[in-house]
Amino acid sequence: MKRKITTTIVLIFGFMVCFAVALNDLNGKWTGSLNTPDGNEIPVTFTFKLDGDKLTGTATGPNGDIPIADGKMSGSDFTFNLDINGSAIAHVGKYYSQGDSVAVNVDFNGAKMHALLKRDTK
Repeated sequence: MKRKITTTIVLIFGFMVCFAVALNDLNGKWTGSLNTPDGNEIPVTFTFKLDGDKLTGTATGPNGDIPIADGKMSGSDFTFNLDINGSAIAHVGKYYSQGDSVAVNVDFNGAKMHALLKRDTK
């Protein structure tokens, strides 16, 4: 009897862990607008690929696709760089699994920008 209870508890715990991992999934396509300091909005799309704590993928904007470099994820926080005209532009983000959204902050040569991205379900 104790063995059945222990097995049941282990299985329930295992399903809970798998469910939590499934909720915290940054992989895929995310779209939104980058809000610039002068009030403009630049449409952006990020395609994230997560392998352990290594983050790769692409960013797509008005100038085309740019590969994500030096990407890392820790918990729900992530960082990466985009090479724009020879400059590594730092991006700092947070994944919100409950609302299925991602917030990204960018420091582009001192200009602070922000984007709220939603998962692209198309």
